[in-house]
Amino acid sequence: MGVAGKIRNIKGVRTRRGVALAVAALTAVPAFVLGTGGTAQAASCTTSRGPYQKQVEKYLHLKVDGKQSAADCKAIRSFQSTYGVTPTIGYAGPVTWRTMQTLAAQKAAGKTPNKAKKCPTNKGRIACVDLTRQITWIQDGSKLKFGPVPVRTGRDGYETRTGAKKIYWKHKNHVSSIYHVSMPYSQFFDGGQAFHAVGVKMWNPPGSHGCVNMRTADAKSYWNLLKNGDDVYVYGRKPGT
Repeated sequence: MGVAGKIRNIKGVRTRRGVALAVAALTAVPAFVLGTGGTAQAASCTTSRGPYQKQVEKYLHLKVDGKQSAADCKAIRSFQSTYGVTPTIGYAGPVTWRTMQTLAAQKAAGKTPNKAKKCPTNKGRIACVDLTRQITWIQDGSKLKFGPVPVRTGRDGYETRTGAKKIYWKHKNHVSSIYHVSMPYSQFFDGGQAFHAVGVKMWNPPGSHGCVNMRTADAKSYWNLLKNGDDVYVYGRKPGT
């Protein structure tokens, strides 16, 4: 074999060795999938004990011992999957526990969401948005006309603005010129903030860019019930902001 042939042979060995090492390195890395926003998310259950382990165990009617078990992880993952909490790895962290608290508050609201009289009852028809409980409803005076239903409001840094508003523009097939996403049944009440339908679950973190996200059926009902000039009142503070 000539010098040139030996050089080519050495290069070939080095290339094959490099490929083998690369493959070995890849197989040594745990499997990952992409979660919301491109966040790396482990594909398997975590064995770590979360800071809200006992609270989450109690909420899910599990054995309350503060220790992560396979059964705990399975139940927590099921909850996270149902309510769109990411990453779905069975970790009893602050977002999971916050979601559970929000769900409990929403359930407690029942058919008397304005029991504390925080939304005005002297304006006739009005859409009320409680950021703390992440719910909205429509009332006429003190009479409940629709809801309450869950919503997904502005995330930290993009909070839905509080105060008295009015519906000023309705656009059924609106597309955001900023985020380039579809916003069906949009009803704007404060600058670029609006009621509109989305394709994610209402508890999916971290929240919207300021709009009041709704399930499609609920957004459609709001579209049919509200008109330009109708009052909107936003109060409270979204958990985590």
